[in-house]
Amino acid sequence: MSLPRIYPLIFKNVFSHMDAEKAHHFGFNAIKAAEKTGAGALLRKATAPDPVLARTVMGLDFPTPFGLAAGFDKGGDGTTALLDIGFGHVEVGTITGQPQPGNPTPRLFRLPADKALINRMGFNNDGAAVIASRLMTSQAKLAERNYRTRPIIGVNIGKTKVVELADAAADYEFSTRRLAMHADYMVVNVSSPNTPGLRQLQEISSLEPLLAAVQRTADEVTGRRVPLLVKIAPDLADEDVKAVAQLVLKLDLAGVVATNTTISRAGLSTDPHEVEQLGAGGVSGLPVKERSMEVLRLLRAELPTEKAIISVGGVTTATDVYARLVAGADLVQGYTAFLYEGPMWAHRINTELAMMLKAQPIKRG
Repeated sequence: MSLPRIYPLIFKNVFSHMDAEKAHHFGFNAIKAAEKTGAGALLRKATAPDPVLARTVMGLDFPTPFGLAAGFDKGGDGTTALLDIGFGHVEVGTITGQPQPGNPTPRLFRLPADKALINRMGFNNDGAAVIASRLMTSQAKLAERNYRTRPIIGVNIGKTKVVELADAAADYEFSTRRLAMHADYMVVNVSSPNTPGLRQLQEISSLEPLLAAVQRTADEVTGRRVPLLVKIAPDLADEDVKAVAQLVLKLDLAGVVATNTTISRAGLSTDPHEVEQLGAGGVSGLPVKERSMEVLRLLRAELPTEKAIISVGGVTTATDVYARLVAGADLVQGYTAFLYEGPMWAHRINTELAMMLKAQPIKRG
């Protein structure tokens, strides 16, 4: 029996009986341990993406369009280990200027009937200064490895909870000054539902000066044009999505990450009373799939091909990734399905996606 088929049994018999956050840490620690024991080199060789998957986006060369969304590697302490198992990029974070513990536990819940999660993590992380050092180490490791195409590290930044909205721009700038040097690209997260008031920053009047300040700071610190994207929620109205696209053009940003989790509970198969008992938080996984695709199409209609769209939300299979690429995504990310599918998930998607692209290439531009 192959490893990809073993994991569902492990999940059913072990992880499904554990607290979701504890299970996450257990699995993540196992991936990091593989790197430390030397198995990472073997995994890199075994999971190396087919060259047909390589693409250039935002001036960066990606070994595969499929990557890991922010939220899994919040602290940047397992980035290279995750890149060992087939992800073309890992988006680290969300990172805040100051360290913070996040919301009280429990704060991560599975909805197996919906292949979904509810989370109200609250940007728990060690802060920009500490994580900057880890990212520097990760970049050095990648530089030493013999890749056909080096995987990419993205950095996702958000607002520190105790910082007032009026001071948000300064907080984001603080993080940018410490992190930009170690980021291949950066993402401004203004769309998590788990930091009070954060989504108010998606309003164009607040978003424009914030993004302009982060881009200016990143460029000053690094001496280069840092690809900067903004991550938006699926709950934005269509006209607001279009307004964000126009702002990307106005500020000449690299693009958009779409979408984050949703505050909606519509269409869930899980018993409504059970969902209500779990409390507040953002829903990710399959329930976001349809709206995420809608937002992708809206953005692609508004943005020229040189502006990147990273599509995330409800991605489970290689067919899902292929469909996002056909619809105009430049890169595709997953997260929730990783917890259900296991450590060989990215490799399986890459293998199947390569076959699809060889059979029916996607014409870009």
